[in-house]
Formats: sequence, structure tokens, C-alpha cells
Amino acid sequence: MKALILSGGAGTRLRPITHTSAKQLIPIANKPILFYGIEFIRDAGITDIGIIVGETKEEIKDAVSDGSKWGIKVTYIEQDAPLGLAHAVKISQDFIREEPFVMFLGDNIIKGGIKTFVERFKSDQPNALILLTEVENPQQFGVAELNNGKILRLIEKPKDPKSNLALVGVYLFDKNIFEAVNKISPSRRNELEITDAIQYLLEQDYTVNPYIITGWWKDTGRLEDMLDANRLILDTREQQINGFVDNDSKIIGKVVIEEGTIIKNSTIRGPSIIGRDTQVINSYIGPYTSIYFGTKIINSEIEHSIVLENCIISDISFRIEDSLIGKNVTVVKSLAKPKAYRFMLGDYSNVGIL
Repeated sequence: MKALILSGGAGTRLRPITHTSAKQLIPIANKPILFYGIEFIRDAGITDIGIIVGETKEEIKDAVSDGSKWGIKVTYIEQDAPLGLAHAVKISQDFIREEPFVMFLGDNIIKGGIKTFVERFKSDQPNALILLTEVENPQQFGVAELNNGKILRLIEKPKDPKSNLALVGVYLFDKNIFEAVNKISPSRRNELEITDAIQYLLEQDYTVNPYIITGWWKDTGRLEDMLDANRLILDTREQQINGFVDNDSKIIGKVVIEEGTIIKNSTIRGPSIIGRDTQVINSYIGPYTSIYFGTKIINSEIEHSIVLENCIISDISFRIEDSLIGKNVTVVKSLAKPKAYRFMLGDYSNVGIL
């Protein structure tokens, strides 16, 4: 069995971060999102993985390399443009050949991984197994309509959804999916939709089974979901202190402090993680905060946020929260006269002012 991870999306909902970084490499609890998917697949016993890459292919390749650090083999498959999930399957036929495979969207995280779903697919041997979960906003997803546990039809982003069962970004297929992706036509978005391909399988009387998951699942394409995934994963961590903490600091709850980090006269309240070679001085780090490596936080407060590498946050009078701060960002109190807010902001930035 093989696997296909899709990592070619542009990440428009996370701009401006994704103007310069692949969305799949944004860290959740200090681990790039893509790495969770790789580990889920490996832990399900699959070691031959194809990764669909696009504009950010070099960054993805640099991060994952040949996959040997996970004990897997990686093949990169280039997609010229994001032309739909079914298009990603179509261009992967030479890699997959006639083997069954799992397709995993590279910005998804699922509680407990995918081992159970792979085992179900192997035991039941349908032509396709699709993961579903109940959502509050089904019009934003591909939606499945069921009757007595059987799938009636699938619709991509329906304006008037008849069901609240959304397709999770994990699919398991046998070789017949290639017949489907080569038969369907582009949608009104000019994409080959995976929902249309699965609908084709249904109409041709192939066996398509649903699997409704009950644990949490996050599509981390939006800031709110990314922060929520960060919270859920941090909740699973235990306290681990590998850096230096002086006697004037307080560490409360499930806090991870990585090597080379210095905490002075500060309070760190978990669940939270402070990456390697970071300095936290005269500051407060609140729950559900992930600080990546090489950052300095001085005379400031931050909680329920994700801060990427090599940032400086200094002398901020009010608490920072519910934020995603990109790499190499400087947020400091300005002493320049006259007093004013001074910004250099990228496209699609979102700033709240007190």
C-alpha cells in the first residue's frame, strides 16, 4: 500500500504568512503540520509516500528530504497549478500504479492518526473508503448524503447542504479511482473535484464506504483552526524542562522548554512549549502558546498564540493573544517622536489596535 500527501496548495487563507512559507510547514506545537501527516502514515505501516508539491516545492523538499529520518521513502510529484484533488490523483498514476493508497491532505491533523482507517480498508476491501465528520459549516466542505449508512451522493461546497457530514481530508482508494479521475470534467472552479470522482465510482456501482470519525479533526487552513489544533496537541504533552529556568521564574502545568532556552524572571503557564535557543525575560507566556526556536520575548505577555522562529517581541504594554506571528518578525514598543503607530505590513495582514 502507498500514500499520497498533497502539499501543493497556496494557503491563501493564511496570508501573509504563506506569501513566503509553505502552509504545511507552519509549526503546530513546534512541529510542522506536514510532519504529523507523515508520522500518521508511517505509523499505519505505509513507508512509500508520494508528496504533491507546487510553488513551495523547494521548501517542502528541504524540510522532508528523502524521508529517511522517518524510515520512509519519499517521491516528489510536481503539480503545475492547484487544479483540484482529483487532478493530484491523476498525475500520480505512474507513482501509485495499481496499488491501493491513502490520500492525505497535508494541512490536516486527526486525533489518533489513521491506522484504524487503513486497517478497516484492508479488512473490508471496498473500492474507496471516505472519512466523514459532522461540522457546523458544511457549505465550506465537500458533503456526503447518507441513507441507512450508505452514501447516496457527494457535493462539493453546496450552497444548500442536505447534510452536515463533511469529507475529512483523508481518502483510501484502490486502482479504480484512476478510471474516475480520467472520466470526470473540471468543475465551475476549473478544478477536477475529488467529490466528482467519488460520485463517479458510486454511479458505476463501485463500493464506496463511509467512515464517520468521532474524535477531533482539524483542517488547519484558517488561523482559528490552526490555533485550535495547537491547543488540542499541547493538551497531550507532559512537562519537560531541558532549558535553564532561574529561581525567580514560575513554571506552572504542562510546559515544554527545549534545550538552549533561558527563562528569567518570568511565568510560563501550560500547556505551552518554548522552542530551543529562545529567551523569555520579565515576561508571561500563557496557556496554549507555542514559541518556535531562536526567539526573544522581553517585558511582554502572550497567550493562545503561535510564534515562528527568530522573532523579537519586546516591551509590549498589552497582552498578545489569538495570534500567529511569522518568522523573523519584530514587534517592539517604539520610542520615536512624535508618538504614532508605525507599521510595515504585507498583503492580507490583520492587525488589532488597542
